[in-house]
Amino acid sequence: MKYIITESQIDNVIFKYLNNQDFIVVGDSVSLFFVNSENDEYAQIRYDENDEWCFISYKLVNEISSFFSLRESNSKKVIGKWVENNLKMKVTNIFFVTEDMVSSLRTPN
Repeated sequence: MKYIITESQIDNVIFKYLNNQDFIVVGDSVSLFFVNSENDEYAQIRYDENDEWCFISYKLVNEISSFFSLRESNSKKVIGKWVENNLKMKVTNIFFVTEDMVSSLRTPN
């Protein structure tokens, strides 16, 4: 038997998955960082309040993509929507942070 899953349904499933990650939000006057624990040096997600940009770790994008059989571009969009819903703020741009750009996810600790 086949099921047709709408975009909003898959979004909701991924939102629940991300909610279960129990991210902690830490930040400074410019950026908010979603980390797994308060002592993490690098975040999984960073949101810049000034320009409304969202930076997402390649590891998190790959995890969502492989677990839900999505393209990376679709995973980035859903994670961006989740950030918007969580922070009640707008995300205007989403950046995929590769290994060589990981310093952009460094927390202010």
